[in-house]
Amino acid sequence: MPENPENPQRPEHAENTYDYVVVGGGTAGSVIASRLTEDPDVTVAVIEGGPSDIDRDDVLTLRRWLGLLGGDLDYGYTTTEQPRGNSHILHSRAKVLGGCSSHNTLISFKPLPGDWDEWAAAGAEGWDHKAMDPYFAKLRNNVVAVDEKDRNAIARDFVEAAQTATGVPRVEGFNKGPFKDGVGFFDLAYHPENNKRSSASVAYLHPHMEAGDRPNLTLLLETWAHKLAFVDGVRAQGVHVRTKDGTEKLVSARREVIVCAGAVDTPRLLLLSGIGPKADLERLGIPVLHDLPGVGENLLDHPESVIVWETDGPIPDNSAMDSDAGLFIQRDPEAAGPDLMFHFYQIPFTDNPERLGYVRPEHGVSMTPNIPKPRSRGRLYLTSADPEDKPALDFRYFTDEDDYDGRTLVDGIRIAREIAKTQPLAGWLKREVCPGPDVTGDEELSEYARKVAHTVYHPAGTCRMGAKSDELAVVDPELRVRGLQSIRIADASVFPTMPAVNPMIGVLMVGEKCAELLGGDA
Repeated sequence: MPENPENPQRPEHAENTYDYVVVGGGTAGSVIASRLTEDPDVTVAVIEGGPSDIDRDDVLTLRRWLGLLGGDLDYGYTTTEQPRGNSHILHSRAKVLGGCSSHNTLISFKPLPGDWDEWAAAGAEGWDHKAMDPYFAKLRNNVVAVDEKDRNAIARDFVEAAQTATGVPRVEGFNKGPFKDGVGFFDLAYHPENNKRSSASVAYLHPHMEAGDRPNLTLLLETWAHKLAFVDGVRAQGVHVRTKDGTEKLVSARREVIVCAGAVDTPRLLLLSGIGPKADLERLGIPVLHDLPGVGENLLDHPESVIVWETDGPIPDNSAMDSDAGLFIQRDPEAAGPDLMFHFYQIPFTDNPERLGYVRPEHGVSMTPNIPKPRSRGRLYLTSADPEDKPALDFRYFTDEDDYDGRTLVDGIRIAREIAKTQPLAGWLKREVCPGPDVTGDEELSEYARKVAHTVYHPAGTCRMGAKSDELAVVDPELRVRGLQSIRIADASVFPTMPAVNPMIGVLMVGEKCAELLGGDA
């Protein structure tokens, strides 16, 4: 077996050895694998815990997204007890090629200039909006406005009523330019003619999987990565994996390992490999490879609450994915962008209110006030050294010092009620189901809003990017793990702060930039 002359422990050509090993075939991993293998002389292995999404109509049909939550393609993480929030949230994470872009609603917002500039100010040099804008144009996903045929009549009337009630402008194409407020139909990454996803896997991997034109790309599906391998404790050598049939093997990288397992499983993999806060690792009996205190810290999310109305009978059935329109408001004129957001659901979204005794109406709609820039910060940590045990996710919802997050939801409920009283939406609505018209005081509204709050499935920040002086930064602005060699992270875990908008496009852009960084270094 020929050897690498720089390191005789690293074979140059061997079974299960590739130039790059990408851990996670999700939103960013699909991009990186596709871009790297544009060079036919570069070999890439993608380790993905789930199956392929090809020929899976339950995955590829966008409007079926709700049926995926809690199913066999969902890792189904939970949260620890939340004294001021909802302790019963299912934090769905996708177990399928394409990751959460195969599992979510594919609402597609280019991050706002203030989002990127906030990263740069936090120490992510080279990630300001001027540097990042070009990557949006590189994306292969079919990002288009909700098609006319999918624009439900009640969603159209929500848009009109919200514009009248709040005075914000109507937006046709949120990605045409920066905005601070506005209401309209979303841009989605989908194919309107058949309601199929334009996920990361569909856009970046399917063409090559179907054509068989990338022999240098290897997809190791239903393969679980449970520990990173290092040479001399510093240089990443590869990844220890377990296949579907229980076989264990080492998948080796000649050049680099890129971890793209998401904001939950990326820090989980690092911690299981002995990379993280020294005291936590020692407490669990995990040998400390590298003391990196920021791993698992800075857990972010977009929490939102829900107001539900019963409608006067059924509403039309046409829709792209049942939450096709939304509203942004900038309450604080000093804010860099919107500080309150709503999704409008064309269904009664009562999963959490039902736990409090509310009854789901047969026909209904919902508005979900959302906190674009939440101030609460949580933490992810291991509860044991067993890779089979899920990590603990303590989001610490609504624990920010001045209760900005909680007050944002109260403002949102009040604004939602004003929209509901405004024509033409008011003509559809029979009654407010929850919290109900008798719940009016700030304290009552806050308690309700927090108890029924749910996630929009946007965990981020757990391996945040930052400057060398930032002791809790896990990666540098080149996405390299601090203090180690030949290993980078590229997924939502590197977000220093949360974008004000749905983050999927931001993750795709992180993938594009990572691929460019790797190509430049190579």
